[in-house]
Formats: sequence, C-alpha cells, structure tokens
Amino acid sequence: MVTAMILAGGVGSRVGAECPKQFIEVFGKPILAYTIEIYQKNSQVEAIEIVCHEDWIDYLKKMIKKYDLSKVRWITQGGKTFQESVINGMKYLKDKLNMDDIVMIHYGAAPFSSQHIIQDGIEKCKKYGMSVSCTPCFQLMGSNDGNGKSKQWIDRDKQVQICCPQSFRYGYLVDIYERAENNGLLTKIEPHTTSLMYALGDTVYQSYGNQTNIKITTKEDIKLFEGYVLLKKKEKTESLGNIKLK
Repeated sequence: MVTAMILAGGVGSRVGAECPKQFIEVFGKPILAYTIEIYQKNSQVEAIEIVCHEDWIDYLKKMIKKYDLSKVRWITQGGKTFQESVINGMKYLKDKLNMDDIVMIHYGAAPFSSQHIIQDGIEKCKKYGMSVSCTPCFQLMGSNDGNGKSKQWIDRDKQVQICCPQSFRYGYLVDIYERAENNGLLTKIEPHTTSLMYALGDTVYQSYGNQTNIKITTKEDIKLFEGYVLLKKKEKTESLGNIKLK
C-alpha cells in the first residue's frame, strides 16, 4: 500500500499572506487542493493523510468535499515544526499501515510535482526502502560567509537539491525517528527527515526531480505557480484539440 502524508501544518510566514500559504487560492482554488490532486490522480497511491494546522481542519474538510478528494482517509493535527508534524502523522498511521507499506511525505505547498516524479519516487522506494526527489544544481554555487560576502567556490556537480516527495517504507521511517530520539538528535539537527538520516549515517537514495519541483516559499513562487497552472491548462486544451482533429 502507498500512502501520501501531506504536511499542511505550517503558517508560511515568508509569503506574507493572511492565511497559511498552502491555503492561498490560485485561480480560486487552494494550493493544497492542487497538491492533493497530484496523489489523487496516481493509480498506485491508495490513501492520503493530511497533517493539518489545527485552526484550518474544518476548512480542509470542506475543501476535500468540494474537490472530491476521495483518497483522503485521515486528517490529523500538525505540530509546531516539520519534525513534530511528521512524527504526529507517523504515529497516527501506526494502526493503519503495515511496516512494509510506503509513506510519501510531501509539503502541502509543493504543487509542482509531476506524475513522473511521484512514480519514480515509488519505484526507487520499493527498491531501496526510501527515496527522495533530487535535482542537480544547475546554477553556480558559492559559500555564504555573512555580510553579503562569498569567499569559497562550491562544486555544484557534487551537490543535489532535495525536495519532495520523501518516500519511506513505513517501518524504516519509524526506525529513523526512534534512533534519532535515542541519540538526542531531534532538537539538534536541521528539521528534516533526510537531515536526520545524514546525522545517523544512513544513505539517501535519489529519485527523479527537475527544476520545476519546488516548494512555494515566497510571493514570487506563487506567481510562478500561476504561470504553471496556465501552462497546464493550455497543454490540456491543445491535447483535446488534437484528439478532435483525429
């Protein structure tokens, strides 16, 4: 069984909006709805869990009904941090999943992911027990040494950009957090599951990613997503036109 755990517990303060960024509407539709639809449309994903900000759970329930997001089986409360939200979501699934089932962790405000990205994440996770969507670094890179200065060149070919989904065999995900807690890492390490893996000495296996697969963080990212939605609508219209011509 493949389950998507979509994290919608943050406030998205860097966007500067009046509501959490995952609930900002793009062409009248919340960003979170676009994100959920990625998994709703995937034939291998059987269930979706939303880890939601407590003040927005009622709104979420109405949104799920409005957009007929039938794969959403579970809603649980988010935490104050990424780690707390993942832990809450993971614990809520304890009696619902088998240890060999796959859990795909995805940001609620990351609606750019394609079916290719989701599918490769599943296939790599089946093979290695986990996978993370990674994209090569195409821009030049340098160190950030403070005061607007950069003194060291960084080899971009030795770096990757990590995004979502981050996919895990459920038993392995539980094991990561148990070991991290036993080693006192949960309050020390930059708050992501992959950063815990690095600290524990585990190997991160890469799945397909591309430059469009970003998380919405700023106002500019919302504008990019608006353009992305328009592009997809144009492609769909052109595809339907070609079918009619045939």
